Amino acid sequence: MMIRIIKMAAALMLVFILWLLMPSGGVPILAYHQVSSVPEVYSIDPDQFEEHMRYLESHGYTAISLAELFAAKSGVQSLPPKPVIITFDDGYDDNYLTALPIMEKYGMKGTVFVIAGQVGQPGYLTWDQVKAMQAKGTEVGSHTYSHVALSEISQPQLMDEVTRSKQMIENNLARPVDFFAYPFGQYNIDTIAALKQAGYTGACTGLPGLGTTTDDAYQLKRVNIPRPKYGLWEFRLRLIRAHLYAKLSPLLW
Repeated sequence: MMIRIIKMAAALMLVFILWLLMPSGGVPILAYHQVSSVPEVYSIDPDQFEEHMRYLESHGYTAISLAELFAAKSGVQSLPPKPVIITFDDGYDDNYLTALPIMEKYGMKGTVFVIAGQVGQPGYLTWDQVKAMQAKGTEVGSHTYSHVALSEISQPQLMDEVTRSKQMIENNLARPVDFFAYPFGQYNIDTIAALKQAGYTGACTGLPGLGTTTDDAYQLKRVNIPRPKYGLWEFRLRLIRAHLYAKLSPLLW
């Protein structure tokens, strides 16, 4: 009897492991900030960033935009076998000066969420640089006007932050801005309602997991990439962890 129980438990464990290894249907949305030697938690060295891009390229990943992810949802186009979305929050000038050349080297493209009110300030992208990135295939989204925690301000301030930034970016780039990233990862139902009213199509959070349009389009999960302590292994583990979150979260919540 005990042997039978052990065999059943082993079989169930094997089935569970095989289930975990199966594709989850989501897309890893990587969340970077600075690509610089500045010793900050959200600043990654250029050589480490290049390691990440080299890993993605050598393992068959294809960089897509958020617009392409949503186009696949509506059936307009299909996704490549191993899609990945590479995002940058805040709009630092090293995204153009350092990250973009590395990405181009490995056939990658990205999405930059700019703080509209910081464009042109020291250390941040200028409008000419944003335009140059866009001309090279970079998708541009909004990260508010002044980078405030949206869940901690009044409704009028909230609407001003999400609409003013969208309008400013669109006026400078002459293209629609459809996507948003929440500063500090903070949002609530009022924030989502404001984004819908402002005309955004979707938004990225700081929640761990994979991005999927089968869930709320305004709560896309991402793979946070801070300054690594354990090299490329940490990057690989973060990708694996995002996959596990995507598989297990429906069971836990």
